[in-house]
Amino acid sequence: MMLNDNKNKYFGLLQNIHIDFALLLAILLLSTVGLFILYSASNQNLLTVENQLMHIAGAMMLMIFIAQVPPITLQRFAPWLYGIALFLLITVLITGHIGKGAQRWLNLGIIRIQPAEIMKLAIPMCLAWYYHREHLPITMKSILISVPLLLIPVIITAKQPDLSTAFLLLIAGISVLFLAGLGWRLISLFISILIFSLPLVWFVLHDYQRQRVITFLNPEHDPLGKGYHIIQSKIAIGSGGIFGKGWLNGTQSHLHFLPEHTTDFIFAVCGEEFGFVGSFLIILLYLLIVARGIYITLYAQDTFSRLVAGSITLTFFTSFFINMGMVTGILPVMGIPLPFISYGGSSMMTLMASFGILMSIQTHKKLITT
Repeated sequence: MMLNDNKNKYFGLLQNIHIDFALLLAILLLSTVGLFILYSASNQNLLTVENQLMHIAGAMMLMIFIAQVPPITLQRFAPWLYGIALFLLITVLITGHIGKGAQRWLNLGIIRIQPAEIMKLAIPMCLAWYYHREHLPITMKSILISVPLLLIPVIITAKQPDLSTAFLLLIAGISVLFLAGLGWRLISLFISILIFSLPLVWFVLHDYQRQRVITFLNPEHDPLGKGYHIIQSKIAIGSGGIFGKGWLNGTQSHLHFLPEHTTDFIFAVCGEEFGFVGSFLIILLYLLIVARGIYITLYAQDTFSRLVAGSITLTFFTSFFINMGMVTGILPVMGIPLPFISYGGSSMMTLMASFGILMSIQTHKKLITT
């Protein structure tokens, strides 16, 4: 009898902890695989792996904390988060820390923060908060109100310059508009405007950004200069074959032919050491997370939750798709890290926080009576 009581208390405790265990398991698997790949990519540098483990642990604590917050509380906080993030973005533009030619960081003494990372959550949450109060599908009036909320942080982020993050912010916002019922006629209009504005955009781009586009179109034009990164990346992936060279046996990264092998181009290390099969299994893990995100989106109980969950899922898919696309040469190099695998702290925090929101949406469902 006492054993049954303890068992009931144990299961009752688990029910009170708002964690989506299917999502948590997939994240843990992918993060663990990432640590093994990072260990090899960093030439068996334990300090790098330990730092990444600390990033994952801290970010996972943040994820679990956010998962305990009900969606209604997140909804109320959404416009405040957007306002704070926008203020920090403007502050960075004025007094931000400059590193590697970009002004993206805000030095607060104890820590440095990248406000654009906060905006990855603030934009979809704020737009979802707004459309939760409107009648859907969206109208032209509501679009005219929401577009400035999206474009202002995108433009500020692009001026840092951080074109890759600005692009993800744009995806995060547009996905909310799409899920809110943006008609195909308006989508076609926006695409047409984008296509016809490309010649103007070309003159606005920085020199290095133009060079990335030229390199994407013809990397062999400058094989020892601008095209070196992508050429070495494709060599690494191609040399892995079907089953790869084996863990710790990659040559492109270990002999320093492959640049940025612990961050942007870490998927090339995976392709070289684990081959097509290993890369496919990693992609499968990503798709399982996306599938879970889609499931949470479909069964969300209110407009705010549905729009935020859908935006987080689509932005996550875009992130790993673009990273793998640029490493394999089918997309221009944009500097977007591979989620859960590339070395980094700020992006990991944002990523885990977004999945904490997904868990909150999934586990705080109210019983609907009929």
